[in-house]
Amino acid sequence: MEDANDTTEINFILAGLFNHTQTHMFLFSMVLMTFLTSLLGNALMILLIHEDPQLHKPMYFLLSQLSLMDMMLVSTIVPKMAANYLMDTKSISPAGCGAQIFLFVTLGGGECFILASMAYDRYVAICHPLRYPILMNQKLCLHMTAGSWLLGGVDGLMQAGATLSFPYCHSREINHFFCEAPLLVRLACNDTMLFEFFMYVCCILMLLIPLSLILASYSFILAAVLHMKSTAARKKAFATCSSHLAVVGLFYGAIIFIYMRPKSYRSVAHDKVVSAFYTIFTPVLNPLIYSVRNKEVKGALRKWLEKHFLGRL
Repeated sequence: MEDANDTTEINFILAGLFNHTQTHMFLFSMVLMTFLTSLLGNALMILLIHEDPQLHKPMYFLLSQLSLMDMMLVSTIVPKMAANYLMDTKSISPAGCGAQIFLFVTLGGGECFILASMAYDRYVAICHPLRYPILMNQKLCLHMTAGSWLLGGVDGLMQAGATLSFPYCHSREINHFFCEAPLLVRLACNDTMLFEFFMYVCCILMLLIPLSLILASYSFILAAVLHMKSTAARKKAFATCSSHLAVVGLFYGAIIFIYMRPKSYRSVAHDKVVSAFYTIFTPVLNPLIYSVRNKEVKGALRKWLEKHFLGRL
């Protein structure tokens, strides 16, 4: 007889995002194209920031960390989903499921704090421009980056460990395209109320605290911009911040929709679509938003293309 506490021998089943109709095959190919574009776009962003001396600034260093997290995030989700779809299999081992939860929570939590660090950087640059080199020095920048990775990693380790510690004795089918802790614990035999409360507290710490810091930073920025006498300076400040605000809105809006809604308002179909948005599509938007709306990044890209391609023609 099978032991109800055996969580290591039996694989979980991922329902997936697509079936094998022509429409879904087209959507799957679009997801693959988005995945590859995301990898290339974020890798190019990291390369430009590393290569161009004009981009060796705290804001761009933090942006390179955001790009690295986005690359890792899509690589955590899409390859396994694509392999299952192409090979017509749905299984994932408990170890693979735990790895997905750990990496997903680590990278998602890390991005929250990186975005908060970027908001603080913009606050100092606009509200205290003369003290910027002192207030945003290299040491502080490295500490903020390390802290973002560390806090995300601790949260990921706790959630993955706690989720896999439950006995799963009923259906092991997860109605999703990757392992996500809130859906996985619904399959557990034991009472998970305490864990769900703990997860809710983690959401408050990892989502709402950084979001509060972002909103506070931009409140001060808005007040400073409105007091600027120069129209050109005002436009430059708005242009600098609008890209970051667009990324923050997309990322936080989707994650809060998934993790902070009451259970009574949840729909598996809606959750899948929103999860696909912030795990697959948001990472490809970040480099596009920053490259299109940022003159320094566009200049660095132009110089890199002239050096490596146009110069050889």
